[in-house]
Amino acid sequence: MTATCTIAAFEADYRNRRRRMRLFFWLVAAILAVALWVTTDMANFFRVTQITMPDGSREERWILLAGLPNLGDYVAKTIPDLNWSSLDADLVQWFWRWPIWADLLLETLLIAFMATSLGVAAGFLLSFPAAWNLSPSPLLTWITRRFLEIARTVPDLVWALIFVFCFGVGPMAGVLAIALHCAGALGKLYSEANENVDMRPVEGVRAAGGTWFEQMRYGVVPQVLPNTLSYTLLRFEINVRSSSIIGYVGAGGLGQELRTAVSLQEYTDLSALFLIILATVCLIDWGSERLRHRVIGLEGT
Repeated sequence: MTATCTIAAFEADYRNRRRRMRLFFWLVAAILAVALWVTTDMANFFRVTQITMPDGSREERWILLAGLPNLGDYVAKTIPDLNWSSLDADLVQWFWRWPIWADLLLETLLIAFMATSLGVAAGFLLSFPAAWNLSPSPLLTWITRRFLEIARTVPDLVWALIFVFCFGVGPMAGVLAIALHCAGALGKLYSEANENVDMRPVEGVRAAGGTWFEQMRYGVVPQVLPNTLSYTLLRFEINVRSSSIIGYVGAGGLGQELRTAVSLQEYTDLSALFLIILATVCLIDWGSERLRHRVIGLEGT
């Protein structure tokens, strides 16, 4: 009789929990649906505009459908005329500024590398006091987390504007801007990885008389190293793209060429620069994958 009552009580509790979970799910779904509707309305997704037809008449169209042909026209302008018979000459004309672009690409990669190095060092060091389970002081954790939030909340383009004002035009402003934003983003990712570690190795180092730094070095770092490497390589790829953009504000790299091409409406130059950046990112992604597989023991994949 007792077992039957226990099973009945369990089933009743299970049904109540399922009912509450369903109500919670539909409540969250309704809130998200309303938020989506409000957001799309604010973004003018449902706005209707008038367009001129080929015969000169005016008709109303949904703005999203009316604007898509303009996107196609813009992309078409960036594609140069390539003929098989004169392909060599056409490619030379397409990439006519390749010596300058090659120098700026190297500068972009160096900016990204230097910024990633500084950002990784700062983010990695700050990730330990930012983790609640590892920090020696709750106050230190609060201060560290707030600093990381400020660093990653301000866009790197805004940081670049600030550092250009402080240090003048040049790659230094770009390095500092990307490094600060990188430190904030990686510090959060690293700290979350630190909070998921097995604490038994840390307690073992502590029991053996190890200092807090030794606990982090021998109890935490070996556990989080694969995630740290993965986040670092991903961030380097992101920083290459970022360093290609911050040149808009005078912080060095290919961004200044992108700005010039947009300002002068040199559409084919835009596509050439895009292909250069795309090839660079793909190459970095391939190299990062090979390096990560070698570190975690998956060389054959």
